[in-house]
Amino acid sequence: MTIIIDNAASWREIARVGDGETLALAPAAWERIAYANRIVASLVEKGIRAYGVNTGVGALANQVVAPGLQEKLSRNIIFSHACGVGDLVAERGIRAIIAVQVANFAHGHSGVRPQIVRNLLAFLERGCIPDVPSRGSAGYLTHNAHIGLVLIGEGRATVAGRRMSGREALAEIGLEPLVLGAKEGLSLVNGTACATGLMSIALNRAERLLHWADAAAALTLEAAGGQMAAFDQHVLALRPSPGIEAVGASLRRLLDGSGLIQAAQGSRTQDALSLRAVPHVHGAAQEVLERSVQLVDRELASVTDNPTVSGTIDKPLVFSQAHAVAPALGQTADALTIALAQVAAMSERRIDRLVNPLVNNLPAFLAAEGGCNSGFMIAQYTAASLSNVNRRLAAPAATDGGVTSGLQEDFLAHPTVAANKLLAVIDNAEYILAIELMAAAQAHDFLTGKAARASGTDAIYQAIRQRIAHYGDDRPLSGDMETLRDFIREVDVVQ
Repeated sequence: MTIIIDNAASWREIARVGDGETLALAPAAWERIAYANRIVASLVEKGIRAYGVNTGVGALANQVVAPGLQEKLSRNIIFSHACGVGDLVAERGIRAIIAVQVANFAHGHSGVRPQIVRNLLAFLERGCIPDVPSRGSAGYLTHNAHIGLVLIGEGRATVAGRRMSGREALAEIGLEPLVLGAKEGLSLVNGTACATGLMSIALNRAERLLHWADAAAALTLEAAGGQMAAFDQHVLALRPSPGIEAVGASLRRLLDGSGLIQAAQGSRTQDALSLRAVPHVHGAAQEVLERSVQLVDRELASVTDNPTVSGTIDKPLVFSQAHAVAPALGQTADALTIALAQVAAMSERRIDRLVNPLVNNLPAFLAAEGGCNSGFMIAQYTAASLSNVNRRLAAPAATDGGVTSGLQEDFLAHPTVAANKLLAVIDNAEYILAIELMAAAQAHDFLTGKAARASGTDAIYQAIRQRIAHYGDDRPLSGDMETLRDFIREVDVVQ
């Protein structure tokens, strides 16, 4: 399916492009791009000073570049900014970043030629994935520059599963290397495409993760004989919160008709907080996610180039501003990181309640033969370790600051670092929830014949057992963890 952008894209559309859908622009967007390019040409012709058009960049902003050197300036910006390091960004992340670059140019205030945009769209359509190192961006520059390298026939890329030089990659998809014109080098490295693209992927994964968190909690609550009175609609309404209300409704739906819950009614005065406070923790995360969605969509509706061009061909206007700085993105990525780290931490605590013989009536560590078998004892260690890593990753990036470019760029918002930390926490949280689902299914195996599961939780249990079998210390558990983690990462909660 092809997604068509006119005025603004949504985060969900960007995530879909990341997952493989193609992208196209409406005719009005092409007209805006072409007109903005004519404005840049007018700026050059009239000799109007414009940052990165006929001046250096960063601390070199006051050094004028002669017209004959403007193509060289654009090319050199790509080369000098392509200094990322470390593991490469995954394909879906690269595709999302390119999609946001195209969406930003479509606003018509950047000034790149339409051919630049056509080639970027060709990357998406024909599966050309530039090599982009994941580390090195304080804001956005290095990731974008590595994509720009391939446009000019440099760098490296993967096409149809084969890594090759940028020039070979262009030839493989039927393109020629571009010679960049005035401002195009700066526009290609500028803006918030990197953090916005990565955040769009993160939002897509976080949304699914939170649905699975509710599902895992319900399966555990049923195995642990949870007291449903704490999730009564009228009780939860005493603490007004859309998130609490939504998660409470989800738990009631999933556990509706459960014989196991009915049999355990009144057996305890109240449950531990890792069971009783599920609506509060998951609900808080849901509300942070909703706020993050609003901010990312706002970012996509914004022009994030510096400088921006407007006016007319006869009276071109250029504005140097700070729209490429994205403190809101960094802050919301940090907030969602904290929220999901807390959801995962609560999941780890529920895992402990499933395996810990001191707090349940199940076999110790869910092992069929205690002593000879260790069951899920060490699986809980893994969850605890990942939860601790999440706690360290939850330290905010947005407050790190820093000084670069000879005091010219003396404030850094770190949105890309924040987005990468968020993705890392999601990775860990998916594993933790997979372990909880495995442990909860194992617990239900020991409850067979005692009472019936709810239809909602039974669907989840059956989906787990279709992919992994009951555990009897007969294989490494890591394989099961990977299998179930892949499942919940890519598939919505079964109903």
